[in-house]
Amino acid sequence: MRSLALFSVKGGVGKSALAVNLAHASATISGRRSLLWDLDPQGAATWTLRMAPKSGAKARKAIASGELSALIQPSTHANLDVLPADQSLRRLEAQLAGDDRTKRLKKLLKTLENDYDRIILDCPPGLTELADQVLRAVDMLVVPLVPSALSLRAFDQLRAHLDTEHKGHAPALLPVFSMADRRKALHREAMAGQPDWPVIPYAAAIERMAASQQPVLAGAPRSAAGQAIAALWAEVERRLLTP
Repeated sequence: MRSLALFSVKGGVGKSALAVNLAHASATISGRRSLLWDLDPQGAATWTLRMAPKSGAKARKAIASGELSALIQPSTHANLDVLPADQSLRRLEAQLAGDDRTKRLKKLLKTLENDYDRIILDCPPGLTELADQVLRAVDMLVVPLVPSALSLRAFDQLRAHLDTEHKGHAPALLPVFSMADRRKALHREAMAGQPDWPVIPYAAAIERMAASQQPVLAGAPRSAAGQAIAALWAEVERRLLTP
């Protein structure tokens, strides 16, 4: 089993949409047994996949007890399960602060390793205690960034945090330009400065996800966004499989 997290220092960068699309690509393009774990209390990834937490579900309590399997649900897409978000996650930070800070989330992922080939985590934005738990637990961090000077500065802050707080055991880092609009000079300038970073375009196919409640590759696989997502997933898989 290999794990990756969608993470951003700031919100509004298309993180949850990308989490849904990569989880779906894992399940459909690669045929991997895939789990999308929605750790963001806003639950955008959960809703986009037409899921909802089970009645009375408390993800925070399941994380405390280590019993996650009862909360996992199959999606309507083959090979893709979801661990939905619920409102109890809003109090997760306080719980983690009192737990074994280095091992809680990593241990939970390990309990699922025989059931899944790929686990994708959609994390709330910000460098928090939960973020540090995720950084200790996953193999790769996919970081969507709107092409701008402020986003690049936020990415530099993340790299500095990894260098100081997670030196020697930081996950592989994959920055991705998200919501990129080549009509904007500032976007073109930012992308020109990092020509090797993957690019997900600002596209109607991605915006429609909220209305259609389906991943781009399910609704518009031949669109520019669909092709970009497929290419990004191929790069993620290549890196996960490289020792």
